Amino acid sequence: MKFTFAHNNINVLDLEKSIKFYEENLGLKETRRIQPEHGEFTLVFMGDGVTPHRLELTYLRDRKEPYNLGDNEFHLAFEVDDMEAAYELHKKNGVICYENKQMGIYFINDPDGYWIEIIPRKNRE
Repeated sequence: MKFTFAHNNINVLDLEKSIKFYEENLGLKETRRIQPEHGEFTLVFMGDGVTPHRLELTYLRDRKEPYNLGDNEFHLAFEVDDMEAAYELHKKNGVICYENKQMGIYFINDPDGYWIEIIPRKNRE
């Protein structure tokens, strides 16, 4: 028996704002959308075009209050092949929320306050 990652889900208050954030800051593109006729919710799957892993953005039409992210100890992580260019993009976009220069990483946060770790791509072989 073998399990493989399919997707991670986060709930968002403003679907279009979130899609724009993930496109502009991480290069993700919409790969699939599920939107029932009743319109109570919309699911948008975002992919990096390289791996099969997806980020599922869930929008609940009637939700108005921000989601409780607790201490925000959970996060997504993205590897990047050009750390300097990524840092400059995120700095320009004003989305950097925490830096750990000693470890060579930093975090950005999305419109709903989710933290995303940015790490340099390394050869892991």
